[in-house]
Amino acid sequence: MTDTTTNLTAQKAADDKRGEETPQFVQSKHEGYHWSGEAPMFLYAVWYLAFLYIPVLFLPLFSFNDSIYVAFPLKGFTLEWYADMMDNPALLRALENSVKVGFSVAVVSTFLGLFAAKAMTRYYMPGKGPMTSFIMLPLVVPGIILGIALLVITNTVDEMIPAIDLGLSLWTIGMAHTLIGVPFAMLVLISRLEGFDKSLEEASMDLGEGAFSTFIKITLPLAWPGILASVLLTFTISFDEFILAFFLAGNEVTLPIYIWSQLRFPNRLPMVLSLGACILVFSFFIVTFAEVVRRRGVGPQGGAAI
Repeated sequence: MTDTTTNLTAQKAADDKRGEETPQFVQSKHEGYHWSGEAPMFLYAVWYLAFLYIPVLFLPLFSFNDSIYVAFPLKGFTLEWYADMMDNPALLRALENSVKVGFSVAVVSTFLGLFAAKAMTRYYMPGKGPMTSFIMLPLVVPGIILGIALLVITNTVDEMIPAIDLGLSLWTIGMAHTLIGVPFAMLVLISRLEGFDKSLEEASMDLGEGAFSTFIKITLPLAWPGILASVLLTFTISFDEFILAFFLAGNEVTLPIYIWSQLRFPNRLPMVLSLGACILVFSFFIVTFAEVVRRRGVGPQGGAAI
């Protein structure tokens, strides 16, 4: 009898503890059931997302407006601005430049970020923490400061070593974007490399494979979702970046610079809104797909998705 009472008491205590940990639904006399524990944070999240994204949604809305003025009420529905956008050689040339730079930056940033992430997750190195912080530094430096500094360095190199003839071009934009792309790639790939069982690499080494062969046959396939996510993310970051490109573009403009240059002309504003709507949708799907791919196959052990 005593054992039965003790067991019932222990079970009741465990149930009470689980009840304390589980968000409680409270019944109100007029409002029914509501989530008492998480309601404030949920409302804050909804308010924050609405504040962040509702103004952006006006961009595609006005891109279909049959008027050059961004104002309510809308005059009518039209696809004229999208047709003008597709029949603009200067815009298409800027788009081509952005795609070239973005693809190059994505490949180089992911290549460098992969080996940096492997070094940070697989090997012991003195000063690993300060070294990681130093690599991440471009993410916290204001873009305008970074842009001016890179412009000064470019001009100084051209003056000191004329044979290089670096100049301001898509090359300088690509190098600047790689500077900020590598930290993003490294963060994505660190979480991926920490998310699978390291004993698989150790087993490969024990079975006679070398370090390079293990990397090609074991590490690379397991890290592939993270690599693809890194490529897509860094491409999007480079494609949308404006401040560094503004300082380092020279005569070859990218798409964000072209958009900025057209804002001075009111009659071209609807076309810019159409272009902005296309970029918004493209960036949303690319980043969402990159995150889905990055999280694919990440197990509960080690560094799960961040």
